[in-house]
Amino acid sequence: MNALGFEKHDHAHCMADGVASVAEACQAKGLQLTPVRRRVIEILLSEHRAMGAYEILDTLRAEGLGSQPPVAYRALDFLVKHGFAHKVERLNAFTACTYPGESHTPAFLICRECGAVVEAAAEPSKGDLGAAAEEAGFEIEQAVVEAEGLCPACRRKKAGGA
Repeated sequence: MNALGFEKHDHAHCMADGVASVAEACQAKGLQLTPVRRRVIEILLSEHRAMGAYEILDTLRAEGLGSQPPVAYRALDFLVKHGFAHKVERLNAFTACTYPGESHTPAFLICRECGAVVEAAAEPSKGDLGAAAEEAGFEIEQAVVEAEGLCPACRRKKAGGA
């Protein structure tokens, strides 16, 4: 799996594929993709950055899909529970999963300038963390990996080349 999102791509195609993937997974698992849940995943897919629940709620409210926080939080809980979205702890925000339906541990690359968030796959049981856990006799069940820095576009801007 490669990190997606910092490179140029057909964003409309990316969004359509993401929504279709979630819809297919819901149908296969017998899960109900309600209009609000579908709209929340569309909102998350519309940006390559993490979004707060209240930012999502503002969009839902403007579209007449709900005005109370539980509306957004219930949809986000469903999407996270079933692996269609992730919570980015550092930002207390949510992002669409780049690899829905695949078993993986996400690692988030967060641009401190533009706010872009890219999901990459991490294997916490390998590398330094895995070695430390093994040495301590600890079994890693879940890990949150988040790195903050500059995306390629912001690095170019900072270097003076646009």
